[in-house]
Amino acid sequence: MAPMTRSRADAKGVVSPLTAEYYGARADAGLIITEGTAPSAAGLGYARTPGIYDNAQIDAWRAVTAAVHARGGKIFLQIMHVGRIAHSANRTIPDAPVAPSAIRAAGQMWTDAQGMQPNDEPRALETAEIPAVIAEYAQATRNALAAGFDGVELHAASGYLPNQFLAPGSNQRTDAYGGSIENRIRFVVETLAAMIAAAGSSGKVGIKISPGMNFNDIQDPDPIPASIALAQAIAPLHPAYLHVMRTGIGAETKLREAFAGTLLVGGGFGKAEANATLAGGSADAVVFGTPYIANPDLVTRLERDAPLAEADKSAFYTPGPKGYTDYPTLDPA
Repeated sequence: MAPMTRSRADAKGVVSPLTAEYYGARADAGLIITEGTAPSAAGLGYARTPGIYDNAQIDAWRAVTAAVHARGGKIFLQIMHVGRIAHSANRTIPDAPVAPSAIRAAGQMWTDAQGMQPNDEPRALETAEIPAVIAEYAQATRNALAAGFDGVELHAASGYLPNQFLAPGSNQRTDAYGGSIENRIRFVVETLAAMIAAAGSSGKVGIKISPGMNFNDIQDPDPIPASIALAQAIAPLHPAYLHVMRTGIGAETKLREAFAGTLLVGGGFGKAEANATLAGGSADAVVFGTPYIANPDLVTRLERDAPLAEADKSAFYTPGPKGYTDYPTLDPA
């Protein structure tokens, strides 16, 4: 089950009992990867998204992991620092968002207090600040394991902070973290290494990338070389998996060749294509996203070739149970 933002946490990033119900109902997914979860207050930017940096958040997540484990499932927490994709109305601290460079991302985001608003202008991280940001990811990894998660996923996709370092459009640094491909992948490699060290096991840490996705104003005219270099650089770390969001440029095929570890691929799969992908060896596992929203029993429906329910897009990010925990499962008869 793919990580999908659902915006059901409170203003302090604490998930509700509904979240335990939501993930628990989907525990037969094989592996659930949660919605993006902030490693620090500085990593929050959207309305009602969760965190994993204080005791209240950790305690609330324990109910989620318990619900999944009670049904025999496995669950990884996706750790997501939004970087420059943020608005002050959605944050709990007054500080400006941080990013590789002081470049505002085009586009707007929803705020509960002010409606749609442009992304805030970020400030560039000083070189000396970067180790502390990486340390936040490491501590978030420890917190997630303390909350009962089976592992964590580094969100280096979809235009968030690690992806901002990877892309030349958002990274115009002139220090060791900018310029060449080797420098632009450095933040991601160092962060993944710190998370693995914090977990005490490489098998508890995965990573997600999305080469070619322009979401959140990511500008990279040729993302495949950096993606391949990243895959080769992290291979000696032996992460649990490399999770690739396919975007239509064939990056997942190139990465299958470059990365000898476990490869997860997601992005618009149906049953037939997923089975063909697995049979052909193009991926070790296929990740399903939107179908899981409206079909908590997606595995059973695929096994039986039963019709899939359609998700209510108007309730993807709204608070409360509607479009979250109210989708029915198949009649056992």
